[in-house]
Amino acid sequence: MGFLDGLLGRTKVAKPTLERLFAISTAQITLDTSLGLKPSKTAAICFKPMASARFRESGADIEDMVKLAFRDEGTQMDRSVDEFGYEWLKLTDDDFEDLVTTIHVAAQSMTDDGFGEQLLCAVFGFEPGHVRFIYNFKRGAFYPFVPVANHKRDSERELQLQGKLEQELPIEAELERWYPLWDAPV
Repeated sequence: MGFLDGLLGRTKVAKPTLERLFAISTAQITLDTSLGLKPSKTAAICFKPMASARFRESGADIEDMVKLAFRDEGTQMDRSVDEFGYEWLKLTDDDFEDLVTTIHVAAQSMTDDGFGEQLLCAVFGFEPGHVRFIYNFKRGAFYPFVPVANHKRDSERELQLQGKLEQELPIEAELERWYPLWDAPV
């Protein structure tokens, strides 16, 4: 950001941080062995759509590429739009590594096409207990989210998970940035 940008109050949108996404693969071992949490076989990536034809073409290309590249691996993909207009690519696969890789490939493709700023988050599900780990692309950090009934969250469990995994995952340090994603398709 230049001097005039700062003076005029303009800010640049942070570029997505993609490589830290792979940390969930190694943390999955701790989640399983120490905490008894198994991957739920679903993950999703969320992005803010743009009205441009180029963005729609890019999204269709990414969807086609993911379907072709991971068809042999058994990865299934569904695309949806939530109530706020954000788009989700929900992935289903028995192999957790395939889910992580597919999320990374989709995010990298969007970034390569010039739409990295549209990436919002990736969500990985674990069971039992509907535990979710949310990866914020802009911050390059994960945070746990444990929803319970009636749009409430189990904050105590989230803090326990933070304590157990802070050596393995880049955990978001600012708790106020642990945004709940109540209706994420995971």
